[in-house]
Amino acid sequence: MNLKVKCLDIASAGPLIVVLDKHDAFRMDLHPNDRILLRTATRKTVAIVDIALSHKTVAEGKIGVFEEVAQKLHLKQEQSITVDYAKKPESLQCIKKKLDGLELTDQEIEIIVDDIVRDELTEGELTFFVSACYTKTLSYAETVALTKSMTKHGEYMKQNKKILDKHSIGGLPGNRVTMIAIPIVAAAGFKIPKTSSRAITSATGTADTMEVLAPVTMSMGKIKHIVNKVNGCIAWGGGVNIAPADDKMIKVRKTMAIDPNGLLISSILAKKLAVGSSHVVIDMPIGPLTKVKTKQQANALKTKFKSIAKLLGMKISVVFADGSQPVGSGIGPSLECRDVLWILQRSKNAPKDLEEKGVLFAAELLKLGGVKNAEKKAKEILESGKAYKKMMQIIKAQGGNPKITPEKLPLGKHKVNILAGKTGTITAIDIKRIAKLARIAGSPLDHGAGLYLLKKIGDTVTRKEPVFTVFAHSEAKLKFARTNAEEDNSYTIQ
Repeated sequence: MNLKVKCLDIASAGPLIVVLDKHDAFRMDLHPNDRILLRTATRKTVAIVDIALSHKTVAEGKIGVFEEVAQKLHLKQEQSITVDYAKKPESLQCIKKKLDGLELTDQEIEIIVDDIVRDELTEGELTFFVSACYTKTLSYAETVALTKSMTKHGEYMKQNKKILDKHSIGGLPGNRVTMIAIPIVAAAGFKIPKTSSRAITSATGTADTMEVLAPVTMSMGKIKHIVNKVNGCIAWGGGVNIAPADDKMIKVRKTMAIDPNGLLISSILAKKLAVGSSHVVIDMPIGPLTKVKTKQQANALKTKFKSIAKLLGMKISVVFADGSQPVGSGIGPSLECRDVLWILQRSKNAPKDLEEKGVLFAAELLKLGGVKNAEKKAKEILESGKAYKKMMQIIKAQGGNPKITPEKLPLGKHKVNILAGKTGTITAIDIKRIAKLARIAGSPLDHGAGLYLLKKIGDTVTRKEPVFTVFAHSEAKLKFARTNAEEDNSYTIQ
């Protein structure tokens, strides 16, 4: 069948999608999510079908194309295009096999990853694969194969030297350990290319926070150049084409709020392999509201991490951390940057818990790199100012202002203190509620928005004493955050 192109000016940011009139679809016996082969004189591709019930969207004899299809086939309005039937991708049989509880071969996993990267699977089909990994679990062999395949289908930075790296399982507000540990380790002479994430449901990601100080979107070539020049960098992982299949699966995992261990491990290690990391430290917070809730779960995950890393030729250390409350005082990009700079500058305002955790992880990285008396070395680098100097070098190399000071960081011009509801001792802090309040205030899009915690677990408070401050760039957001905070200020006081 030949149809005339109608460019819809809609992007799917994923699978290739076209829209058919219901009468044309009926004649070809096509249904939503069926696949069709599109051909011009010089190009062809497979796309997924949606069906318009009204001729106002797509008239009979025409085919509506999303932007990705138009770009791939170089289509123009009213251009004639040939439409034919297409086979379903082979990966669907592989996904069905996993749903049946059978183990996939390396080749079958490669077929699935290849189709994910080429946007051959619908979001529903990809959801089935993620669900299968959750209910049937991935074996060690499958996890290794998935990690290697995801790394292969993306940019890769080959390194011949010992490359250190770290990763946090996530879910803990204020946990900006990366921005303390990386300059310490880089100042010690090690290469440490850190790719970090942006916030999805959290108050801010490391990439969002670092972006206050310097650009974080850069090519793989620039990352390599910066690391070779100053030993370290803190870049946004989504700015480079690292393990693109993983990014697509993460969207599904976030929507479904599930994190299968096999996908979690392969997700982390694939991106470490992509930047050539050979020695990796994993920060694993444990707490009732974190991803890893018990010591038993943590030990099981640690065993899997170490076993799979060994099969991949990587050395790995997994460190358990307190996940019961936020780390540091600031929650939000600028507020967290202020904490980091205070620590690196050795200010009396530096939050001690974040400083101690930053030194701990820097020492663990140095230890993994073969340094003796690693904790002493990490403390010396921090106390001497070498870590601060190195951070300024990293900021400059990434295109930021190395003369930035905590006082010059942009904070929300509107603020309000949230008061304790009664006198007593703080026994718990709801980390999810804290993150949500920071987002309501405008974080991470408004860099200066968020919370500044004045009290932590174990502190005593009197009724109407401030426990945290909310910052916002607009009065409306501040009012909304204040209302939510006062209804439930996230602190348990007994």
